[in-house]
This record gives sequence, C-alpha cells and structure tokens, in this order.
Amino acid sequence: MYRLLSLKNTIQPLQRISARSVPIGATCRSNLPKSPIYPRRPYSSQREHAQQSNTSGGMYTLAVFVSMLGISYAAVPLYRIFCASTGYSGTPVTDKARFAPERLVPDTESRRIKITFESNTSDALQWNFKPELREVRVVPGETALTFYRAKNNAKEDIVGIATYNVTPYRAGQYFNKIQCFCFEEQMLRAGEEVDMPVFFFIDPDFNEDPYMKDVNTITLSYTLFNAKYAKDVVPGQRP
Repeated sequence: MYRLLSLKNTIQPLQRISARSVPIGATCRSNLPKSPIYPRRPYSSQREHAQQSNTSGGMYTLAVFVSMLGISYAAVPLYRIFCASTGYSGTPVTDKARFAPERLVPDTESRRIKITFESNTSDALQWNFKPELREVRVVPGETALTFYRAKNNAKEDIVGIATYNVTPYRAGQYFNKIQCFCFEEQMLRAGEEVDMPVFFFIDPDFNEDPYMKDVNTITLSYTLFNAKYAKDVVPGQRP
C-alpha cells in the first residue's frame, strides 16, 4: 500500500510539469544543430537569375533571327547560280565550262530547231521591251546572235533587271547562253533606247537525249523588272 501511494505521488508531479512545459498544440523542436544545407537564395538573387536567363534567351533568339535573315539573302543568288549551272526550272545554262570549242561545231546532219523569243515587263517599269526577231532556226552546236530592244518611256532615269526562262523546261539544260543581259542591272536615261544582245547555242547532247525527240520548238522568254522593286527576283519569275 505504501509503494502504491509513493508511485502515485511521483507520477502526478511529472504530469503537472509536462502540462506546464509543453502547451497544447505545440510542436516538438529538436535542440540538435541544423544540417549543413545550402541557404535559400534571397529574393533579389532569384530576380537577378531570372533576368540573366531572360537576357540569354533574348540573345539566342536574336542570333537565330540574324542567321535566318542572312540565309534568306544568300538563297536567291545561290538559287540563280544553281539554275544557271544545271538548267533547272527552264533556266538556260550560262556555265562557261560548257562552251568548249569542240561543242560549238554545228551538227549539219541534225534537224533544225525553231527558237522563238518572247518579252514581258512588270507594271512598275515604264519601258518598251521586245525582241528584234521573233524566231530563228538552228542546229545543235550552231551559235546564233539576236537582240532585244528596250526603251525608257519615263521622264526619269530607271534601272531595270531581267529574268529569263526556257520552255519546254526540260530543254533548258541544253540552251547555252554565251552572252546575255540576264540578272544584270540596265540603267536607261529618260527616253533612252538600247539593243541588248543574246548569244547562244543548243548543246550537241540535245540529239542524244531521248526526251528531246519530240522537241522541235524552244522558247526563250525574258521579263524586265524595275530594279528598285526586284531585289529577290529568281529565274523564270514573271510579273
């Protein structure tokens, strides 16, 4: 009986101490030292980091834009060179490597091909422009010279630039131009009139191509643009 009373008297003070020491709803906190973790960034550091990220993203976007702009400016000249070298899209070949003397020998046994000439001008160009001859007939390997005549009807000097193509398109690779005024700026003073030469021949390989068997007429067509508005004209383009 004495032991039970002693135990009871011991427990009750402990309960009173616990009730006073730990308020109801309080959480336990450890007195152990905190783990050595990285401190949280202050708000200003986070803002600086975000600004740096935005700046880097903006510079990357600007670099991509400048690169694409450069590619777009280079695309038109490269496309012209490609067309003039391969005859793609009906573009006459102007590669001088194709003008070897042995290729400039007329094939007198071949049938004659009729070459017709056409002209067009854009609405922004106040010029008269037409071929002096409507057609010529040549055999492969035979050179021919013809002219286009242009006159500036405006009251001011104007610079024009010409594109060209050949139809049927598949014959473009055999239409070799030794001299032409294509993609060259032509400045005419007010009222001035000039003759512009075209010196060409049909490649002798024309006769060896089975796809040319039914081609008896080839048309060379020029289109003149006002150079002020025609920075990106490409072969075969029409107004």
